[in-house]
Amino acid sequence: MKVILLCDVKGHGKKDQIVNVSDGYARNFLFPQKKAVPADAKATNELKNKEESKQFKINEDRKAAMALAEKLKDVEVEIVMGHGADGRLYGSVTAKDIAEQLKKSHGIEIDKRKILLKDSIRAYGKHDVQLKILTDISAKFVVYVHD
Repeated sequence: MKVILLCDVKGHGKKDQIVNVSDGYARNFLFPQKKAVPADAKATNELKNKEESKQFKINEDRKAAMALAEKLKDVEVEIVMGHGADGRLYGSVTAKDIAEQLKKSHGIEIDKRKILLKDSIRAYGKHDVQLKILTDISAKFVVYVHD
């Protein structure tokens, strides 16, 4: 009997897979515990529509990430920091500071955990910063620290 699994079943398959199991296993175990439904035309059509909507959402997220990467290519973020008598920065510029300034000056809201800094910025000048938007999409922009 062909069934669509509603959750992971050890030894048979993962959620939303169509698998072939014995009739007794399906009737006595999978169906009563609501771990599967029969793979009739209606259920398979719903599964197909669910997969299509999931793929559509993934494609839309990729388009939005590509647009954000293109937008960030020409962005320069200016951060004003104070300094001591010897001309060194008070503190350092962190990913949180960059994300806040990017939102304030350019209206682009970014999670600070996606900004890749090897170490906090502790010097004046221009610094290239990389932003990891998705696993395979990243963008670079410039952070200019001055007093």
